[in-house]
Amino acid sequence: MFERIAGLAIRRSRLILVIAALAVALMGALGAGAFTKLLGGGFDDPASDSSRAARVIDEKFGGEPNLVLLVGADGGSRVDTEATERTGRALVADLKKEKTLANVVSYWDTGSADLRSKDGREALVIAHVKGEETEQQENVQYVLDTYGGTYENALTVRAGGGAAVGTDMSTQVVDDLVLAETIAIPLTLVLLLVVFGSAVAALLPLAIAIIAILGSFAQLSLLGSITDVSISATNLTTALGLGLGIDYALLMTSRFREQLATGAEVADAVRQTVHTAGRTVAFSAATVAAALAALLVFPQYFLRSFGYAGIGVVALAAVSTLFVMPALFAVLGHRVNSGRMPWAMPGRYAGGRASLWGRLARTVMRRPAFTALPVLAVLLLAASPLLGIGFGTPDERVLPEGAESRQVAAALQKDFNGSDEAALHIVLEQAVDKAQLAAYASELSGLKGVVRVESSAGTYADGAAATGQPNPALGRPDAQRLSVVSSLEPRSDAAQRLVDETRAVDAPDGTNPLVGGVDAQLVDSMDSIGGRVPLAVALVALTTFVLLFLFTGSVVQPLRALVLNGISLGATLGVMTWIFQDGHLSGLLGFTAQPMEVAMTVLMFCIAFGLSMDYEVFVTSRIKELHDLGTDTGTAVADGLGHTGRIVSAAACLLAVSFFAFGTAEISFMQMFGLGSGLAILIDAVAVRGFLVPASMRLLGRTAWYAPPLLRRIHGRFGLSESGPAAAPEAGSGARTDAGAAMATASAPPPRSPR
Repeated sequence: MFERIAGLAIRRSRLILVIAALAVALMGALGAGAFTKLLGGGFDDPASDSSRAARVIDEKFGGEPNLVLLVGADGGSRVDTEATERTGRALVADLKKEKTLANVVSYWDTGSADLRSKDGREALVIAHVKGEETEQQENVQYVLDTYGGTYENALTVRAGGGAAVGTDMSTQVVDDLVLAETIAIPLTLVLLLVVFGSAVAALLPLAIAIIAILGSFAQLSLLGSITDVSISATNLTTALGLGLGIDYALLMTSRFREQLATGAEVADAVRQTVHTAGRTVAFSAATVAAALAALLVFPQYFLRSFGYAGIGVVALAAVSTLFVMPALFAVLGHRVNSGRMPWAMPGRYAGGRASLWGRLARTVMRRPAFTALPVLAVLLLAASPLLGIGFGTPDERVLPEGAESRQVAAALQKDFNGSDEAALHIVLEQAVDKAQLAAYASELSGLKGVVRVESSAGTYADGAAATGQPNPALGRPDAQRLSVVSSLEPRSDAAQRLVDETRAVDAPDGTNPLVGGVDAQLVDSMDSIGGRVPLAVALVALTTFVLLFLFTGSVVQPLRALVLNGISLGATLGVMTWIFQDGHLSGLLGFTAQPMEVAMTVLMFCIAFGLSMDYEVFVTSRIKELHDLGTDTGTAVADGLGHTGRIVSAAACLLAVSFFAFGTAEISFMQMFGLGSGLAILIDAVAVRGFLVPASMRLLGRTAWYAPPLLRRIHGRFGLSESGPAAAPEAGSGARTDAGAAMATASAPPPRSPR
């Protein structure tokens, strides 16, 4: 297959480039509409009780409250003065006329003291914004444009609640993406110039990255037309597309320049590049995609969206590298070295052994325990904050403090006696006797932290009927709804315990209550994700083991890779917990400390694990090649790292930059994702590949290449190699595979057949 790709690139290079240019233009036009189709949210399990409760409330009761308008009187006067009340009633009347709103309730038409601030200077208007996520965002923006700010020069109106938070988050994601790209792309270009020392060679990886990014936006646009896709997936598309596009093109370009430096003809250089580095790209893409595919087991479309985007961008980066890069090489030929930078010395960028990495490997292997144990100790220390890790889902605190929806949420918590918008909403989908409903509401009102329970049978507090008329809007002939308002901080541990206690209360006979609301959604989301994490981890581990076994012919190498990757990921997650949960560096980075966002933590694990396999392939393949040539393990490790060290360090720096750029994001969980993914890449490339790999290989010795006889035969038939299935090797040795070909020396002797 790879020979046919090379032949096609040589014979039809200009046609391939024309087709690629047209495809880029088409993908750019299609991808431009992606942002109008992508959604905020997506953190809830659609099959959970809280999601089912929300759907029933939408169908039968007009929807849960998801918009809170905080209305203040001009000049700081009380909201119950005659003039303010008159204007407030006019505002509410206008809002009730809006077709995009339902269940509009306010202090002025209910007289409820709970809808007035403790100092009497602000009042609440609560409503449900109709529509799906995208429609809600448009409707919220319309309400803000129409009523936000100052109303009739008498009232100040600010918006909060779930719909407003989602709108602010979606807007901020786009702003963060633009800023990250503005930082990452120029900085990446500078680093490429440093790595390649040639303007033309440096631009080639950037071209592949742009193709991958535009293609992924087009993919998201298409997916957004047929299923729910999170707008946050655009951040992954940019970071991963830029990083992997450069990563794969870096391999190909380095290999091609190396071949030219030996005096090979352009056509021969293209064939050899595709045959070696091209095979590496295909295998590497498969390992990364396999790790990201684990995200598809989760029901939340936030996580599934990252799986869609990740698999798509990996595939696009690999395909464009395999087809477009060889065509570019065929057209450019020796001009790939044009535009040499002043600091570039002749021959420096043509490939070969990086002596620093080789010397480091030899030093580590001379005293493996002495050199590796301190590194291991530092990584374990970095992982120690995981002992106190807690999890949550995004709320208004992920936004910058200046965001209006966050300010409204803070005011509700501080100045009001409980919030209907943050209440638990219980739905009974059957007709219920009034006496039984009253007894149920009364028992619920006696739970710790509950301020009141509203129902069609009356309002209850502290286990008894309270002042206030029954709300007939909460009752239907075939369903009942109860609103449990508490004084607890939303999403706190106490609020989550209240969800469990509410669900444990005996319901009226013959009913199956569904408990919804923001705290119920949090509990259900964490249960849903937590229940599927073992399956996702098992899938990642299994696919990694199988692919690395097919690659190396050893059962020990995959196990070593899994253990070392687990240590580096533990260190990364520990550092992120220390920063984002414990609050260290919060002043510098400008975020509010809170429990680790559970979906983003799972995402970061899958992303970092998949990317670490890139470097595992680069390093292990070169070591295996030398081992198959008869070199002892120690020399193979030292020379293998010497040959692959430069490309691993360069690729890691370039890939980390694209993720670190998201450290500038205003949304805190995107900061965590960017900084965590970048840190994981650097830890893996430096600490793991530089120290732990040579130390573990030295300690394992010949055992590193062990496989049982049956598996050796399986590898002999199905194993991956540059020339097709490998012959069955002895003692666990596999066939020659050159995933580090981009840095291999042109003078390397031809491989001998496995013994």
